[in-house]
This record gives sequence, C-alpha cells and structure tokens, in this order.
Amino acid sequence: MIIFGTRGYLYQLAILTLVCGRCGNPAAHALRKRVTKFTLFFVPLFPLSTKYTTQCTFCGAEQKVTEEQAEQLRGFGGAVGGRADTPQQQP
Repeated sequence: MIIFGTRGYLYQLAILTLVCGRCGNPAAHALRKRVTKFTLFFVPLFPLSTKYTTQCTFCGAEQKVTEEQAEQLRGFGGAVGGRADTPQQQP
C-alpha cells in the first residue's frame, strides 16, 4: 500500500503597516506564504503550489499578492520578531 497526499505549510514573512483596501484604516498586515507540498509516506517531497497573501489585523480582509509584490513588501517592512521563515503547519 502506498500512502500519499498533500500537506499545507504557512510561513509568516513580515508584519507591515499598510492602509487596508477594505476598511480604509492604517493597520498592521501580516504577509504570509502558503505552500502545499506533495507527501509520500507522510514525508513532504516537493511543493505543488505557492501563494502569497496579506491580511489586515483590523478587519481580517485577506488579499492575494504576486511573488514580486511580496518580495517588494518584505524588503519594505522587515521581518517579524523571532525567525521570519519558521513554518507553521496548517490544520
């Protein structure tokens, strides 16, 4: 029997202060990277998809951004306290 599937990982890249497009408030936004990896026998082997988003901490609105925009924002804002690229498993 072969056991395979996918597993999602969430990386928080930075916390930025931006004006929200939904609520219009200048608030902290979390810049996040979601990676879905193919697993074989519960071992992650290679990424299937990578998506970048920002989420407003005031209203909770989430907006997709491109990889280029994410790199620009990351260079603009800086890293989170602690390690910036520590993965968090998605439930």
